[in-house]
This record gives sequence, structure tokens and C-alpha cells, in this order.
Amino acid sequence: MKIAQTYSHLNGLEFLQVHHRSLLGEIRKTLVSVNAKKFRTKVSKEKTKRGRILYSPVALNDAFAESFNELGWKQRRVSYWVTEDVELIRKTLTLPADVQRAEIEQAGKVPLYTYNQTDFVKSRVAVEVQFGKYSFVAYDLFVKHMAFYVSNEIDVGVEILPMKVLANEMSSGVPYYENELYNVIRQGRGVPAVPLVILGVEP
Repeated sequence: MKIAQTYSHLNGLEFLQVHHRSLLGEIRKTLVSVNAKKFRTKVSKEKTKRGRILYSPVALNDAFAESFNELGWKQRRVSYWVTEDVELIRKTLTLPADVQRAEIEQAGKVPLYTYNQTDFVKSRVAVEVQFGKYSFVAYDLFVKHMAFYVSNEIDVGVEILPMKVLANEMSSGVPYYENELYNVIRQGRGVPAVPLVILGVEP
């Protein structure tokens, strides 16, 4: 595959170029190493694409995972506790998980366990490969990367998306770079408040 487009949000790309040039190289190497043609294996059952041979999102994700894992990128989870009390959430938001739970219980509330998990993390850089449903991209950008950044687990997040030309050859509902770029830009320059690099890939 090739990187067709790159968008740097809050100097995410510039940060990588200065502080993690080798990791940026690994990301590029991984993307280029995946031969998309090998994964055009899904026979469509959709009404508008019935019988067409499409790119398989699952197979592509697996190929990316294998390449990233070989280079030492690992899945990462950040756990935390929530409750219905707004002020209590504000108070405990930046605390360690075990302290969050204790503070919530001490306030007489019920702590609810939850977590955020990202695909690949290495040296404070997080990468999400999103060939699933379009709704997942907003969660990645505005929740996952943000949660890891706020909790001081990462310095920058990278989101890998198909270009429209690739999404057209996949199942319906797959996100594409051009649309998600629009969604980020219309939020304004400071939202989400985490440095990001959004990469658009195509065969």
C-alpha cells in the first residue's frame, strides 16, 4: 500500500519528525509492506455490490497487526473508574485508577470499571488502523487518543484510514480519509486537544 495523504493536527507530524523519526519510519515501512492485492478476497453479498470481489477489512487489519507486532508495537489498555457524579469525575479524572475507585467509594458512590484500548503503542506513540465502521473513527480520535494523551501515556496519536478510492472497493460503511479529515477540520484548530497524524492509504 502507499500513503496517499497526510494531515498533521496540532503539529503531530512535526513532533514525530523531530522526536521519533525512527518510529515514523516504522509506520511508513509497515504500510508499504502490506500488499493490498493479496487481500482482495471478500465476495460481496450487498445489494449494490453483489458478487464483486472486495478488499477484506479483517484480512488487511490482520496484515497490519502482524507487521506492527514484528516491530515491537503492542496493544495498550488504560483502565479507569467512572460514576454519575460530574464533580466527582472532574476530581478523579487525572488520578491513578486505584485512587479513582477509592475516592468514588469514599464519596458514597458506586465506581464503575471501564477502559480504553488502542491497537499499537510504542515509545509514547499510539497507532489505530481503522478499516471498520465509520463511527469508530470519531471514538478513536475524540476518546481513545484523547484518553491516552490526558493520562500521559502518549504524546501523539496516529490514525490510518483508507482513501475513498480504496473504501469504494470495500464493504459499505467503511470510513474514508477525505470525510474524516473534514470532520476534524470543522471542529476547529484545537479540537480534539491531542496531537494527531491522520494517514490516508490506498493500493
